[in-house]
Amino acid sequence: MIHQLVTRLQEHSPKSMNEGLPEAGILVPLTRSTDNPEIILTRRAGHMRTHQGQVAFPGGKSEEDDRDLLDTALRESHEEIGLLREQVEIVGPLSQLVSLHGIQVTPYVGLVDEGIELEANPDELESIFKVPVNYMLNAKPKRRDRMTYKGMALSVPSYDYHYGGRDYEIWGLSAIVMVELLNVAFDAEITIFDDPK
Repeated sequence: MIHQLVTRLQEHSPKSMNEGLPEAGILVPLTRSTDNPEIILTRRAGHMRTHQGQVAFPGGKSEEDDRDLLDTALRESHEEIGLLREQVEIVGPLSQLVSLHGIQVTPYVGLVDEGIELEANPDELESIFKVPVNYMLNAKPKRRDRMTYKGMALSVPSYDYHYGGRDYEIWGLSAIVMVELLNVAFDAEITIFDDPK
């Protein structure tokens, strides 16, 4: 699975945007397991100003000292989950998208070792969890959320996941990024443009 993921993502031509908006970089980390890689996600702390308690990939807004948006994603991943940049093998970017708060987001897919130890920064996160790729490939959305961007109607799937005694909801921007990853790397054929019949 990992070999296919790497090959497909390196051949992928992600969509780019030039909206003139504030920018952010996020990391989409996967464990380097041959049989069933896992996608690493976080849940934001309840005291955060935005996206309280929501599931998200590690990452954040670009800062002046960042060399580029990949640098932003790696810096933020270290701050949020204790992941060192030398522990990440970057595979490539996914398509840029705009968050509900008007931030242009660039996701980067990276591989990490299976047994890597991560720690949630309590200033920003409530928890870290992992979702097996096989689970996401077979998961049925519990609902679809209608969203519109520049007149384009989207139907974004929302997934429930239970991990470590907690329930998580993967939706919104995180779900859109996840869907592109699954479609590009594993031919999941999940749409975000209309409700499947």
